[in-house]
Amino acid sequence: MSAQPEITQRDLRNRSKEIMDAVESGRSFTVTRDGHEIGELIPLRRRRRFVSRAEFVAMSRNAAHVDIDAFRADQEAALDQEPRDPYEQ
Repeated sequence: MSAQPEITQRDLRNRSKEIMDAVESGRSFTVTRDGHEIGELIPLRRRRRFVSRAEFVAMSRNAAHVDIDAFRADQEAALDQEPRDPYEQ
């Protein structure tokens, strides 16, 4: 049994505006035909393009502290200073 409400193909045809408005608002549906599940109507993910400074601060509040000097030292240690021939092994 599916977790989302089932609608028949006929319901989708007859109540398409109402159903599509519900999908737009975040609801999902399983579409059936002759009692068999044939598909799902799910809302598209909308990518956020902007995060406000206040929201970023709130999300970052619980982030682990980064020691910038240790981070740079790790980068320097991992950096290959001399170019090498990859076939020279």
